[in-house]
Amino acid sequence: MAIVKMKGLRLAAMRRDREDLLRDLQHMGGVQVEQPAPDREGPQGPGLCQPDPAGLARAQERHTELDRAMTALKSRVPVKSGLLKARPAISREVFFSDEQYEAAAAAAREINAAERDAKAAQAQRGKLLSQKASLAPWLSLDLPLDYEPKGELRVQLGTLPAALPLSQAEGALQAVSELAQLTQAGEDRELRYCVFSCHRDVLEQASEALRGCNWNRVSFREWTGTALENDRRIDKELLALEAEEKSCQSRIEAQAGAREGILRALDRAAMDVQREQAKTNLLDTESTFWLEGWFPAKQEEQLKQVLGKYACAWESWDPAPEDYPNVPVQLDNGALVRPMNMVTDMYSLPAYGSVDPNPLMAPFFILFYGMMMADMGYGLLMMIASWVVVKKTRPNGATMRYMMPLLGLCGASTFIWGALTAGFFGDFIPQLLGILNHTSSDVYANYPWPALFSPLDDALAVLMGSLALGVLQIFTGMAVSMVKQIKRGETMAALCNEGAWFLVFILAGAGFAAGQVQICLIAALVVLVLTQGYGKKGIVGKIMGIFGSLYNNITGYFSDIMSYSRLMALMLAGAVVAQVFNKLGAITGNVVAFVIIAMIGNALNFALNLLGCFVHDMRLQCLEFFGRFYEDGGKPFRPMNTETKNVDIV
Repeated sequence: MAIVKMKGLRLAAMRRDREDLLRDLQHMGGVQVEQPAPDREGPQGPGLCQPDPAGLARAQERHTELDRAMTALKSRVPVKSGLLKARPAISREVFFSDEQYEAAAAAAREINAAERDAKAAQAQRGKLLSQKASLAPWLSLDLPLDYEPKGELRVQLGTLPAALPLSQAEGALQAVSELAQLTQAGEDRELRYCVFSCHRDVLEQASEALRGCNWNRVSFREWTGTALENDRRIDKELLALEAEEKSCQSRIEAQAGAREGILRALDRAAMDVQREQAKTNLLDTESTFWLEGWFPAKQEEQLKQVLGKYACAWESWDPAPEDYPNVPVQLDNGALVRPMNMVTDMYSLPAYGSVDPNPLMAPFFILFYGMMMADMGYGLLMMIASWVVVKKTRPNGATMRYMMPLLGLCGASTFIWGALTAGFFGDFIPQLLGILNHTSSDVYANYPWPALFSPLDDALAVLMGSLALGVLQIFTGMAVSMVKQIKRGETMAALCNEGAWFLVFILAGAGFAAGQVQICLIAALVVLVLTQGYGKKGIVGKIMGIFGSLYNNITGYFSDIMSYSRLMALMLAGAVVAQVFNKLGAITGNVVAFVIIAMIGNALNFALNLLGCFVHDMRLQCLEFFGRFYEDGGKPFRPMNTETKNVDIV
């Protein structure tokens, strides 16, 4: 249970074997290909070049095409799927069948073509509907939209505000000349649609008068015939477009049987993209290629078997400490610790060559979460949900793969703490028994489950226990820090820093236990004076180091330890909220009303605490615990592999 030991890989092989070799390495799933760094040993010279990226472009294009087709299928031909439906299990032969891969790609092309035609028809339909709406006010006008008057007559189409009386606009025209006329063709809530006609000699004056009435001219360029004729033409075109859309829908529905094949092809296309991306990190000559990367040391024998099939020269090497910042990190933990990868993934992976925090963090994280929730009912729900999801859906995503098992472990801890506090959806059972027995004074009188302690009645004891657990976790972090320093040869630094404060805490505890606080306090001060100046030069430096260390560490340890009071606070808050809703339900005196009110309240309390406890638990681990010893900044190990998203390969 630690950070996996990595080895570097250098390989030179024939270009004719490149595709097959990369594919075998991908199926092995243990080699991360990296671009050779200029300062590493490797081939050099003007004849080296990177492979043609055209293969990557083609792979990405196919993946995009398949993804677009699947999106169209989900939208056009939706399929009901259960909430906890597992992914299809596919044999390796079927998954890697080139014939089925090409068949799925052909189906995707047909779906995408139909989808493009449908979207084009939809766009044209929207355009025609917009035109139809613009023609609606002019349907009663028996005048061609492209009418060009001859001789002395001038005609314009335009709009006036609906709030303006038509008689006012007509009066403005008559005031200019009797050779101008305004006729209304239609209206709506905002505008009047009118035809303005006049003699050409008064056009300028009449137009000026209409502009004073907010006249806006309307132009139907490139339109022929009347508005009604164009409206009927648009109706015919809309019917044709509707038929075209139905035809496209039928074409897509005809490919619905290829859904599973496209899902498989989508996963395989993602593998092709991954392999082509790795290829861009290679260096080529006319007949050979050069590869560098990393692989887990435990897979070296497997790597030998893969490379033994090809004419190649390769070597593996152990990274030196100066290489550690470039070495990718992979964590290898057991089933009980592995879910903690979710926490470190969210925070930051440990640096290569440092300590894997997950085995140290797992007991505390699970213990603290259960303590904050502390309810048998909530714990049962969490365990059941975890078991159902893991068994039914076989989660394989980066988050769900860890979150569901972690939910089950935290649920077990929640159940145990709930058993210690006799909490089952708060005091649901005592309140229910009180309603059934018609007792309201002491609902716990006939409750058979004994509580070891109560968050409400023993809040001070719970607080002291929370702080004690905090001291234990902080001590664990200090011990890990000491071990790391001693391994690096910094024994005195370890003894004068964490070691001295260990002794101070021990002296403080012994003083309180034996009643010799004054003597132990003096001894602790002597220890700090002798050790906290370590590494500082000169008397002034040592004095400043002593006072600085006293201030920083005393305030730091005090605030860190007090942070663990949130364990008591959340336990108390959850119990109080549950009891409040249970009491509200019990006031009704009706069993049905009690169950409804209590379950609604407990559901809200459970949802709130489910997230709240996780956030506060994360804070304790990432700030109070990790700050003692954790070295972050590790780069995740991302090898070429055959992991899938939509199907399971068996």
